[in-house]
Amino acid sequence: MKKYTIIFRTLIMILLISSQMLVSCGKEEKKEKEEEPLYPEVKKSAEEVSFDLGKEIFEGRGTCHTCHKPNEKLVGPPLALIAKTYKEKGGSIPDFLTEKSGPIVVPAEYNTMKANFKITKALTDEERKALETYIMSFGK
Repeated sequence: MKKYTIIFRTLIMILLISSQMLVSCGKEEKKEKEEEPLYPEVKKSAEEVSFDLGKEIFEGRGTCHTCHKPNEKLVGPPLALIAKTYKEKGGSIPDFLTEKSGPIVVPAEYNTMKANFKITKALTDEERKALETYIMSFGK
């Protein structure tokens, strides 16, 4: 009888250890699955990154939005007209924003824009190029 009791206890111990191993392995798999992002990060193209930066500057610290709207004339010309004109004439918006080239859209309003060159000259080349990407998107 004692022999069967020892065998029975040994079998129970083996079953308990086996079940514990199975349960712990399952938990590790669940942890790995939980660590995977629910919504994987979407990689943006260089143009999308530039567009987003340009929009951020246009609507934020560049203060461009106070004078320019997509299709409406405010103080300055609409973005659609700026994009169309720069595309047709092969102009460079970054050059204009640093006063390396003169106005080509509405030269009569150039003096009004001059007040903003302090802001646009303080931007990096990348930021001015991003502004150009954003503005030119309205000419499509």
